[in-house]
Amino acid sequence: MILTDESMNSKIYAERCLRDEAQALLDLIPQLDNNFEQVVDLIHHCTGHVVVTGVGKSGHVGAKIAATLASTGTPAIYLNALDALHGDLGMIMNDDVLFMISNSGNTDELLRIIASLEDRHIPIVSMTGETDSLLAQHSTYHILCSVEREACPLNLAPTSSTTAAMAMGDALACALMEVRKFKAKDFAQFHPGGSLGRKLLVKVKDVMYTENFPIVPPTMRLSDALIIISSGKLGLGVVMDGDEILGIITDGDIRRAVEGARENFINLPVSEAMTRTPKTISPETKLTTIQQMFRNHKIHALLVTDHGKLVGIVDYFAIMN
Repeated sequence: MILTDESMNSKIYAERCLRDEAQALLDLIPQLDNNFEQVVDLIHHCTGHVVVTGVGKSGHVGAKIAATLASTGTPAIYLNALDALHGDLGMIMNDDVLFMISNSGNTDELLRIIASLEDRHIPIVSMTGETDSLLAQHSTYHILCSVEREACPLNLAPTSSTTAAMAMGDALACALMEVRKFKAKDFAQFHPGGSLGRKLLVKVKDVMYTENFPIVPPTMRLSDALIIISSGKLGLGVVMDGDEILGIITDGDIRRAVEGARENFINLPVSEAMTRTPKTISPETKLTTIQQMFRNHKIHALLVTDHGKLVGIVDYFAIMN
């Protein structure tokens, strides 16, 4: 296949688009003001739902924002603006908050929705690119989400503006998560499916190894311990004296011992190479917690103990399946 000049320049065009949209996001930061904080407070104390609506591309963005809010602890639904004008306004209750998205702020369908709700005194939050737009003027609170230009080469297709609106919606959801003190266990309630739900709900006891532990006594020679560690297929041996855990010895510990002892390696006892304070964890711990421990301590396995007794071993590669 022969590449034309136009196709060869496509990467340049794509890079320009990404840079323009990235800059549009950074330009949102100075636009955050007291209105944003008041919107967070309003939604935090809302006893109903956040009803999100928009028209066209703003409607698609609104559907995503509603989904993000709902999955992060803020009850939210998406309302098609056109359907709202033909009966679906009945979905909006008096304890709800209406969240309207429009780049121009003069979208006719949204303005007609406001007119239909004026007598019900329902709080209205608008997010537009113009502070002096009709939608902004007739809202309880207004979030400015303005971009200098679209990433579209013609400055016409909604590109930077929709990216900015979606990011501002994410910022709102994240702020609400902090205010609500939304935790991983709360997140799990709304994401029970797939690997995400598994990591948030499954406990260590559900994935730990419980049989054929690679146990080595502290007096065993490293050369013999290496055989046990290899047969255990976990890259470690648990150093024990009876039921007491004395330490852990890994492939890395043995390599370091070999480098230090050289020719005396064969006779070196396990006790001189082991790690004496191995990291342990309870069988009731969630997978997300041990993933953090693996990262923080740069280890690949943890001993699972119950009242000081070894009941299992959890391996990094087992929980990543």
